[in-house]
Parts: sequence; C-alpha cells; structure tokens
Amino acid sequence: MNFDDFEAKLTAKKEPQEEGHLTVDVFRSGNDIVIQSTIAGADPNNIDISITKDMVTIKGTRNTEEKIKPSDFYHRELYWGSFSRSILLPADIDPDKSRASMKNGVLTIRLPRL
Repeated sequence: MNFDDFEAKLTAKKEPQEEGHLTVDVFRSGNDIVIQSTIAGADPNNIDISITKDMVTIKGTRNTEEKIKPSDFYHRELYWGSFSRSILLPADIDPDKSRASMKNGVLTIRLPRL
C-alpha cells in the first residue's frame, strides 16, 4: 500500500455517520432486564421501540430547533438527526409485558424475564 492509499482510507473513516449510535446501559433489576439510554432532545413521539423475546431495537430522530450553519460552529459534539441501536438481550423476555418510559431525557425500558 502506498501513502496515497493510506491517506484515502483515513479520510474515509472521518466522514460523518449517516445515523447516530445510542449509548445504553443494560442491567438486571429483580426479574427485569432494564435498558437505559440518554435521548435528550428527542420527542417521545419520534422514538420507535421494537421488542422481540431476545432483542430490542430503538430508532428515532433528534432535531435541533435552531438552524446553525456548519461554518458557525467553534466546537461540535452533539448529534442531531436519526439514530438507532439494537441490543441482543442476555435472556429471553416477555415482549407483551414490557414497559417504556422517558423522564428527564432518559429512556428506560423494563423487560420481564421469562
């Protein structure tokens, strides 16, 4: 591999992602598996959660109310746009008895283990 090829590969990895990736905590609480994720700035109506007995998928969008030109940023870390995350569960759960809530920008999904 020559230097030009190496530089092209590095540049390709730095391009922005088309979809954001949620960070999550997954833990046991009593007989439930609990998933928590910070989704501040997302309207709960713009979040879709699909649950099967062994996987949870969270999809949604986060939109900023202020339109800012990229050239006006001094520093940028917040992600605005669509996001998703699929979590393979450590045990089978009952999808029909699962519950989700959102408080202070934290999504909490409670999944009763079978």
